[in-house]
Amino acid sequence: MNCPYCGYHDSKVIDSRVVNEGIRRRRQCLSCSSRFTTYERLQPASLFVIKKDERREEFNRIKLLTGIRKACEKRPLPTGTVDKLADDIEAELYHLGKAEMPSAVIGDMVMERLKSLDYIAYIRFASVYREFTDITALKQEVDTLVGSQTETSHPTSQLPLLPTEPLGTPVKSHRRSRK
Repeated sequence: MNCPYCGYHDSKVIDSRVVNEGIRRRRQCLSCSSRFTTYERLQPASLFVIKKDERREEFNRIKLLTGIRKACEKRPLPTGTVDKLADDIEAELYHLGKAEMPSAVIGDMVMERLKSLDYIAYIRFASVYREFTDITALKQEVDTLVGSQTETSHPTSQLPLLPTEPLGTPVKSHRRSRK
């Protein structure tokens, strides 16, 4: 590992720790004595994604993360949730052990997890992924989501899309009039 400060080719490891399916190493340059951190992660065999137009490209975690982040933008999600979601999907893809994976499978995996995580993020992702061409297709997806919402409770981190109880009639206040 070359030193990021002076470029020297050798360093010594001061500390090693296992973190998030990888190893974090604290290093010290043998030339300038500067300290820096490196992260090592096992890189599994290459995974190729088969796009809708039959092109093949290497799986790119950054693309996956960017798409999920856009869908979850400005949503009340705990810190690290998006990264964890991407990590889980990537791990599952490599765990399947296939060299090629259709992009539709990856998109479905993202939608499945977003649906249980945040309804608004799910609809945002679905509107791009499913390429809704008109408002009726979007409304149909929301109706499906609302229908399934009655069977399962919504995530505790967000309010329901529609009120669960029917709205009652407004109550009149009984104020005394001043004379």
